[in-house]
Amino acid sequence: MAAVCSMEDFLKQCEQSGDAAYGAFRSVLERLEDPTTRAQARIFLSALQKRFGNEEASEKCLEKFHFRIEDIVLDQYEGYQKRKKLTMMVIPSIFIPEDWSFTFYEGLNRNPDSIFKDKTVAELGCGNGWITIAIAAKWLPSKVYGLDINPRAVKISWINLYMNALDEEGLPIHDEEGKTLLDRVEFHESDLLAYCRDRNIKLERIVGCIPQILNPNPDAMSKLITENASEEFLHSLSNYCALQGFVEDQFGLGLIARAVEEGIAVIQPMGIMIFNMGGRPGQGVCRRLFERRGVRVTKLWQTKILQAADTDISALVEIEKNSPHRFEFFMGLASDQPICARTAWAYGKAGGRISHALSVYSCQLRQPNQVKTIFEFLKNGFHDVSSSLDLSFEDDSVADEKIPFLAYLASVLKETSTFPYEPPAGSRRFRSLIADFMRTYHHVPLRADNVVVFPSRAAAIENALRLFSPRLAIVDQHLTHHLPRNWLTSLAIETADNTSDDVLTVIEAPCQSDLMIELIKKLKPQVVITGLAQYEAVTTSAFQHLLDVTSDIQSRLFIDISDHFELSSLPGTNGVLKYLAANPLPAHAAVLCGLLKNQVYSDLEVAFVISEEEAVFKALSKTVELLQGNTAPISQNYYGCLFHELLAFQLADRRRRCERANQTVKSTDTIDLTNSAISVLNGAELSIDGPENSSLIHMDVDKSFLPIPHPVKAAIFESFARQNIAEAESDVTSSIRQFVKSNYRFPEDNTTEIICADSSLALFNKLVVCCIQEGGTLYFPEGTNGNYVSAAKLLKASISTVPTESGDGFKLAEKSLSKALETAKKPWVYISGPTINPTGLIYTDQEMRSVLSTCRKFGAKVIIDTSFSGLEFNREASCCWDLASSLSDLSGPPLGAFLLGELSPKMLSGALNLGFLVFNQSTLVEPLSSFTGLNKPHGTVKYAIKKLLGMKEEKTGDLMEATAEHVKILEGRSKRLKEVLEKNGWDVLAPSAGISMVAKPSAYLGKSVSIRIPPKDGAAKEDAEQNIKIDDSYIRGAIYGATGLCINSSQWTGIPGYCRFTIAVEDREFEQALECIAKFKGLVS
Repeated sequence: MAAVCSMEDFLKQCEQSGDAAYGAFRSVLERLEDPTTRAQARIFLSALQKRFGNEEASEKCLEKFHFRIEDIVLDQYEGYQKRKKLTMMVIPSIFIPEDWSFTFYEGLNRNPDSIFKDKTVAELGCGNGWITIAIAAKWLPSKVYGLDINPRAVKISWINLYMNALDEEGLPIHDEEGKTLLDRVEFHESDLLAYCRDRNIKLERIVGCIPQILNPNPDAMSKLITENASEEFLHSLSNYCALQGFVEDQFGLGLIARAVEEGIAVIQPMGIMIFNMGGRPGQGVCRRLFERRGVRVTKLWQTKILQAADTDISALVEIEKNSPHRFEFFMGLASDQPICARTAWAYGKAGGRISHALSVYSCQLRQPNQVKTIFEFLKNGFHDVSSSLDLSFEDDSVADEKIPFLAYLASVLKETSTFPYEPPAGSRRFRSLIADFMRTYHHVPLRADNVVVFPSRAAAIENALRLFSPRLAIVDQHLTHHLPRNWLTSLAIETADNTSDDVLTVIEAPCQSDLMIELIKKLKPQVVITGLAQYEAVTTSAFQHLLDVTSDIQSRLFIDISDHFELSSLPGTNGVLKYLAANPLPAHAAVLCGLLKNQVYSDLEVAFVISEEEAVFKALSKTVELLQGNTAPISQNYYGCLFHELLAFQLADRRRRCERANQTVKSTDTIDLTNSAISVLNGAELSIDGPENSSLIHMDVDKSFLPIPHPVKAAIFESFARQNIAEAESDVTSSIRQFVKSNYRFPEDNTTEIICADSSLALFNKLVVCCIQEGGTLYFPEGTNGNYVSAAKLLKASISTVPTESGDGFKLAEKSLSKALETAKKPWVYISGPTINPTGLIYTDQEMRSVLSTCRKFGAKVIIDTSFSGLEFNREASCCWDLASSLSDLSGPPLGAFLLGELSPKMLSGALNLGFLVFNQSTLVEPLSSFTGLNKPHGTVKYAIKKLLGMKEEKTGDLMEATAEHVKILEGRSKRLKEVLEKNGWDVLAPSAGISMVAKPSAYLGKSVSIRIPPKDGAAKEDAEQNIKIDDSYIRGAIYGATGLCINSSQWTGIPGYCRFTIAVEDREFEQALECIAKFKGLVS
């Protein structure tokens, strides 16, 4: 505008239409923005206001000229500037101040004056900007951003800012700090907090007075928002909101929910958010919107206001029609009896005035940094999970435990593509945290290598007894219910020479040290497992007495401190740990502790055993790998998070180094491992656990280290984020039943039983025990997972091997199986299929029929292990079993068949372990289900697995795509590995499925290689070099020593000459493995 037009010309333009009036004021804004014409434009606006100086004239101006300029009186809220009023303009296409916003401002004034002083503030849905300007005028913040999605509202807000920053003569109005409102306020077009988020503006205060009713015409909200849009549409933005994809949409609060989550991302940790909340959905619903997002809520102000006449509540009526929820309205302002939306709509249509409650809530994050971490994770593709999130807690101690863990889990799932390899003894991080906690809080100088982690206290006790196989053990009566029944009923306590070494007798004893000691002296057991009574646990004397007595009779002692171990920053006195702070733990003793005292998940358990004897540590670690598989990583992470929280605020090196006054250990002869256990553990090719910072490549572990798919991460997080999960939501039985039916057609009827455990290996071991109790013999094909064979040996099962032929792909053949079973008594046959571990070949349905027919012919029970199936990448070799048909076609007595499986490979994750056993043998239900050493999956695991199985059954896109991608990766890797192996002198049996394959090092046998052997403690500093002649059994050690690549030899595969490679390793490690294979060839002479 070259010059200000006359008042009459300006009004004539405004009179044409609302759009014309907006255009006229845009021209005025341009002059206000220009410092050379700013004063003149402000004087023009003053004259315009005086032209319509009274209320009646102002109303007519709005009707005729499509604008209104009026004063908002702030007498009682004058603030720092002593400003009595604000001068504000509105046009029809923006929000016009009314009770809704006035009440909000009243709520803001309930805060102390310091609430906004010198703070960075944003107002959401600023409308004509009056509250933004009022905040700046009253509280002198450093900056206030007025944000609105309506572009016309932003332009009018700028005009209002200039009108209040300049006096009627166009001169700037300075506050007590010498600043004007122009220094403190900005207005920007923004969808909620997008402007601040995109510019990384961190806010200290967020206030919002935004729509909370769904638009009755949803299609209208999909229009493009521009300043040229219709007046009706732009005005509707101040009254209605669209669906936002939040669970709160059902109450019309989706936009508020999105505002809160966006606010969490940009607000400073100690920041405050203040929102105007219409009480229509009910106060409980309004509060829960904030609380479930980890926000503490304070109600600043509450009143009733009349429902705006221009707001259509029919969308709320529609919600009531389709749900049990009832909204809350009132007839007029005086009534205190609520009416539903339908009644309110009808009453309003008939001319009545309806009202609703209006509250102003002040919100602050409960644990700011952790909550921010959680929502940072959710916004990266996990929005659907946010509807399940519940961070509302009645007990602060529960919040203090759960929120940090969810934040830790979120960061792990966000930053890592897979859960890395961890040694069977337990996560190095978790064991280090346990040792650090012991050093920091109990002054016990432990190392991570003194700690072995178990899935539960029951598993630790049973593993210890199986490892040492005592003839007689005395066990605290509170701990015996975890043990197999036959151990508790045996009477073989005499020391007669004809007593079988395999008989293990457990005698129950009271948890009172004097009575326990009396029994120990009389019965002279080889192993004692006991706790301490509460009154005995506070001093060292009872523990010391037990140590002395068990040492004198050469007995192993496991002392249980579970009931007295506190995860607290001020743990109570513990006599056992007090003793260990001053004295080393004797070689014959170990400390057992079950962690079950968490505030959130009463059934989430992990246990650990402390031993300062290296041989016992290693032996216990091996039993975990053979009998349990490993301890669930997420369970370790949960308790690891608790330990970390207790250690995180401790100052490093503040406390003196833990030193024991007495460093001498009384030497004692005690029961050692049995010869059979030593033989099995030394002969088993278990995973190689190198030094902490070693870069070993593990192609010897039956786990997938491929990237965890998005749906799996979402299911894991949701399972922990939920509260009050119904039993039906975590009951996986029906899902497994459907999975087995869809994939294997396993026959089922009303006698079919399904048992779940942490791993299929644990279930397999229970079947082995059933075989032993039956007096049966377990038959393994030549070419079976070596850990399964070693586990059966450790359990002292009678086992036999069925020869297989290379021409058959080392599969069971009818002829060889028949020959093996001809003279067998009570045979049990183990079969891995459809995918065979370790070869990666596949049993066809016809081949399986032949095997089952042979087993029925000789009355053999069959364990069909599907744990390694589900990732078939050779389409031609892939098949779908029909076990129901195969079993029904067989003549003779029913075949005892057990279908064993694990869902970890099918779920494409090593993080979710769930083994299952399906069978129809009613006689075995009791012994199987009553095995207390069997660790049942935690409810969170079952919830996640059930959700993922449902996706698989429905063939949901993301999960199916991830499965296809993993299969493609495995197929490509099998081909590349085959090429590299063959190029470097190996004979390869090409796989058709799964995560492993076998190959024979034909070119290397009989040749030599030099390898470096790391020094033991106290030895020379440099590695020793040793020349090794390669034979069939030492190929593994040679490759490991020369390159750091870990594989399994023929000792593990059971196939003469053939080694096993797993291929589901991380990308980087797979490439390194290929380099190691080529490197090894160059090292062999």
